[in-house]
Amino acid sequence: MSGTITKLEIQKRNKERVNVYLDEKFAFGVMLSVALELKKGQFLSDAEIEQLQQQDDRNKAYQRALNYLSFRARSRIEIERYLRDKKYTPDVIADTVEKLAEEGLIDDTAFAQSWVENRERLKPKGARALRYELRQKGLSDAAIENALEDVDEEAMAWQALEKKLRQWQGLDEETFKRKAMSFLSRRGFGYDVTREAVDQAWAQNDDPSS
Repeated sequence: MSGTITKLEIQKRNKERVNVYLDEKFAFGVMLSVALELKKGQFLSDAEIEQLQQQDDRNKAYQRALNYLSFRARSRIEIERYLRDKKYTPDVIADTVEKLAEEGLIDDTAFAQSWVENRERLKPKGARALRYELRQKGLSDAAIENALEDVDEEAMAWQALEKKLRQWQGLDEETFKRKAMSFLSRRGFGYDVTREAVDQAWAQNDDPSS
């Protein structure tokens, strides 16, 4: 594929990519940032073309990862899985993840903490469920336990159950407690925490003045 660059043309559909022509024939496309290193009349050997394409792959992987991160924070493993699904090589994936970590764009400890805080605010769950979710994200045991260290399961169980009180108002005690126990169990709360929250909820739900 070696040859002399005869034309550098910005792609019509993607202004951030450039088509490279060698000896008047289209040869390959590269990111604009990579193309800036090239000029017409420059001879490219096979080894130089391979190097340019590898550099282009790294740039594309990095930009894809940035876009993936723009929707929400991600764990290191999530980024690796995403790039693997996009068919990038292990070397490109490792370099991309390392670059993102150096720039502070991925941090598993901060990610775990943010995940737990988000659950506390929007969808309270027990430590068992949170631990499972974080393991699914590929986080280390150390990062998980650090994030769960200050979780108040009693408060979270009550917060989760409180939203159901109006919906279950008027149920008899047996039905109410069965529904409440099942609900909190599915949210990952242990038996003792669940029982205490359910008893508290029934007392409030059964109190006409509440």
